Amino acid sequence: MTQSETDTTAIRLQNVLYRFNADAPVVLDVPAWEVPRREKIFLQGESGSGKSTLLALLAGLQTPSSGEVTILGTAMSALSSRKRDRFRAQNLGVVFQQFNLIPYLSVLDNVLLAAKFGETAAAATKQRAIELLQRVNLPCDLHQRKAAQLSIGQQQRVAIVRALINSPSLLLVDEPTSALDHANRDAFLTLLFDVLAERDCAMVFVSHDPAIGQYFHSKVRVSDINRAETVG
Repeated sequence: MTQSETDTTAIRLQNVLYRFNADAPVVLDVPAWEVPRREKIFLQGESGSGKSTLLALLAGLQTPSSGEVTILGTAMSALSSRKRDRFRAQNLGVVFQQFNLIPYLSVLDNVLLAAKFGETAAAATKQRAIELLQRVNLPCDLHQRKAAQLSIGQQQRVAIVRALINSPSLLLVDEPTSALDHANRDAFLTLLFDVLAERDCAMVFVSHDPAIGQYFHSKVRVSDINRAETVG
């Protein structure tokens, strides 16, 4: 891969096959897929379409049975599990469907825990966390509140900040609006795009809800890139 290719591509999949084990059917079969840097992609797929498996491969939580997943110029399967974890912490942001906040930690500590795996100095990281929390309308009087005491919308905003704290080059977002009504969903998406507009970051937003696609210029159906007939 040339340097110019590395500079312009956030995601490249080539001849990717994935099985849960050697005897299981193929659940993901992607001949080729690329996402440019800075691109915001809406990835739509119904349950069973393979979208969760694909997201796990992009995040380096799984590696393909064969083929190559290249993220930001790095071949993920060439890394050990520990190095993939380090790469994820330093380069990727992930917003999980269930947020995965630690309920007994404060808002600020949930964010700073994610920042421990980055490379920014502690004092600068804390200031950045405070600024980001305020940017997503979480004022200072909430920063010491336990995550379990927050509303769903507030937890969602903490999850965004946690995903952005290490200034990722790629943000992966997994169905975070499934528990929200339409008004709160739209408010969340508007806020997410406002925050991303200030950052040079690509995004893959995974959802089964086609209505969310209106926020994106680039839309992809999982079934358009995944040739597997039996998926999970």
